[in-house]
Amino acid sequence: MGKPQVFFDISIGGQPAGRIVMELEADVVPKTAENFRALCTGEKGFGYKGSGFHRVIPQFMCQGGDFTNHNGTGGTLSMANAGPNTNGSQFFICTEKTSWLDGKHVVFGRVTDGMNVVKAMEATGSQSGKPSKPIKIENCGQL
Repeated sequence: MGKPQVFFDISIGGQPAGRIVMELEADVVPKTAENFRALCTGEKGFGYKGSGFHRVIPQFMCQGGDFTNHNGTGGTLSMANAGPNTNGSQFFICTEKTSWLDGKHVVFGRVTDGMNVVKAMEATGSQSGKPSKPIKIENCGQL
């Protein structure tokens, strides 16, 4: 079947920033990849469309996927978690090598196109994680 490809069309500060294309490792972590794919398509009636990236730390990562509260409370693509067996909808895209996270987060894909958009998102970040401009997933789906 191959590895599913999904996309995010991103805006930064209300302006179109471009598309991020991600390849999912459905052969390695099928449940995680399928959950993310379904949240990209919105086929279950909810998903990432219209949600934002609430935490952006330069030289580390951009975190999004909180479509419940939109604030973080509710090059690799990983699931954010609060410990074992707590993966949900939140994810992060690493902007650098993050070997200290090995064994702590499920890596389930990678950006195949649009790292320039990820870097533009990263440029809005801060050490506290609060972006200087809103970053929004305007549209998303499966290719």
